[in-house]
Amino acid sequence: MSSLELTRSDPAPGRVRDASPVIAVILPCYNEGKSIARCVRDFAVALPSAHIYVFDNNSRDDTVAEAERAGAIVHKVVAQGKGNVLRQAFAKLDADCYLIADGDGTYDARRAPELVAKVVDEGFDMVVGVRKSDEEAAYRGGHVLGNRIFNSIVSSMFAGAFTDIFSGYRAFSRSFVKSFPALASGFETETEMTLHAIQLGLPCAEIATSYRARVSGSASKLRTYHDGARILWFIARLVKHLRPLFLFAAFAGLMALLSVLIGGPVVTEFWHTGLVPRLPTALAAASLMIIAAISLVTGVILDSVAYAQCELKRLAYLAVAPRSSQLPRGADSAPARGQGSGGTPTVLGKTTG
Repeated sequence: MSSLELTRSDPAPGRVRDASPVIAVILPCYNEGKSIARCVRDFAVALPSAHIYVFDNNSRDDTVAEAERAGAIVHKVVAQGKGNVLRQAFAKLDADCYLIADGDGTYDARRAPELVAKVVDEGFDMVVGVRKSDEEAAYRGGHVLGNRIFNSIVSSMFAGAFTDIFSGYRAFSRSFVKSFPALASGFETETEMTLHAIQLGLPCAEIATSYRARVSGSASKLRTYHDGARILWFIARLVKHLRPLFLFAAFAGLMALLSVLIGGPVVTEFWHTGLVPRLPTALAAASLMIIAAISLVTGVILDSVAYAQCELKRLAYLAVAPRSSQLPRGADSAPARGQGSGGTPTVLGKTTG
């Protein structure tokens, strides 16, 4: 299976790694009692040395009991929303590689070793499992179309090359996780991850993976229009934070155009007669031009602020020390500050660039 390398910069070949990397599998769950046990077992088979964590988000069914019965370590998160869950998971867990997937069993756990190997062995900071499915129940046509539209928006606004920005099947390096601000609260968290990688120019890759339908009797938590609107609004906010000059310059251009259209006839008449018979129109045109100038200056100032914030994010990313420099080799240290041991991942299939 081929993979797509998404950044111009190659992964650092000399990155310091522990000889026995600790792998944390994170499964956010909300009422996934019918599928979580199978999901935990599948990842345990695919990554036998990994620590598997289920982060329960106020489930009202038997999700917690089923996860514990399957051998997962369960944490409970009160704040509702996938973004809130992953924020706490990334803060609590300490690992060399983090793998996230949904607890509904829709992602193929057999591809997990390939995602992990791209991070641990090849030095990528984020590897995305691109969903491929022929099952209409698994990946509905409306969702496929929406995904393509949002992918196009992100690609055009942020010069990214990702093909599935909403995929919840991802592997991350420690440097990515510990420098990721995780500000999103809901399903827009995947978009935030993607833009974090694009902004910092981190080495990323994509691997195609099958996407299955949910088990019978379980229901998707995704609200197509509501969550789509939230994600669109979140992207707009990120444009303001990450590309303020583009946003405010576009607004300035619109105001300047309106000023010219409104004030053009007034200026022409003044040129020929020396009179300004439509004073309110002239004042409106002048006001719009002033607003355009203020907007452009605001964009320039905020662009400098955004550049400084990007520098700080990059420094925070570079400041993350590998676990091998913090822990003695051979020590039994689990990602959740508990007991356990890591192991070298088994690669089921090689990817070719």
